[in-house]
Amino acid sequence: MEYFVTVVEESSFTRAAERLHVTQPALSHQIKALEREIGGELLERLPRGVLLTPMGRAFLPHAERSVRSAAQARRAARAAAGAEGGELHIATVHSVAVGLLPEVFAHWRRAHPGVRLVLHEYARTDALEDQVERGTADLALGPVPERWSGPLIPVGEEEIVLVVPFDDPLAGRSSVGLHELADRAWVRCAMEPVVEGRPFLDGVCGAAGFEPRTAVWTEHTSTAIRMAAAGVGISTAPGHTVRGALGEDCAVLSVDPPWLRALAAFSRAPLTGAAAAFTELLTALPGTGIRPSGPPRPRAPSPERAYADCGGPPAVVR
Repeated sequence: MEYFVTVVEESSFTRAAERLHVTQPALSHQIKALEREIGGELLERLPRGVLLTPMGRAFLPHAERSVRSAAQARRAARAAAGAEGGELHIATVHSVAVGLLPEVFAHWRRAHPGVRLVLHEYARTDALEDQVERGTADLALGPVPERWSGPLIPVGEEEIVLVVPFDDPLAGRSSVGLHELADRAWVRCAMEPVVEGRPFLDGVCGAAGFEPRTAVWTEHTSTAIRMAAAGVGISTAPGHTVRGALGEDCAVLSVDPPWLRALAAFSRAPLTGAAAAFTELLTALPGTGIRPSGPPRPRAPSPERAYADCGGPPAVVR
């Protein structure tokens, strides 16, 4: 299965053989043996590459999960004795990677210099959860999933803030009601999620009685923040992301009532060794820009509560 997955990833028997450090005839023999065992062709050989057959497309996700689970099992076994060796694969969304993890990683490296960290970043929470379920990483950090059958440890809450330049009339305030922004332009991000069939900002602004006027669409959260800091329009982002992307180069305001979103560490398998140690660090480290988890809040139907309740696509611009 590892050979099969590698051929698919490389789209070439030649490149796959080089990556696996085997001869091409040996690789082809193993793939043919796998196809005989499965009972049909998994790959269509072309003059310039390979294509998945319908049987191959059905087989691929299960093969990927098996190969990654085997690698994850090896890492867990090596790291079980005190988190002092091997490597730890961590998956997260872009906003958490930019705003929260640099400080956490720095503390981790000082405490566990023998453990190499591998970071997997995703634009959206649904992609994050899917890849962790497939075994891409040992541990995930992100918005609390709506449904998760494995271990899940609450980490805290992040506040979603508004970003404006220092010379903005709102810059001297600590908070603002969303209805006060009806005549303002917004910097929107392609990572903005969809809540109940609508982009998040459209939903919350609609509930406040107006339609947001978009000045610029961007691809990345950090770009949206910098655009807002320059005065192009208002942007939204987690507070720790603003600090991580810009430092003190802009003003931030809370929404009244505030937008809060719960974060958690979660995994497919029980947390041991390096994964358990990293989770303990997350929950103990002060000054990361997130607040301790508060008591559970009742679920409300308004889209404005999506930040507190979201676990998948209903999430902030990340």
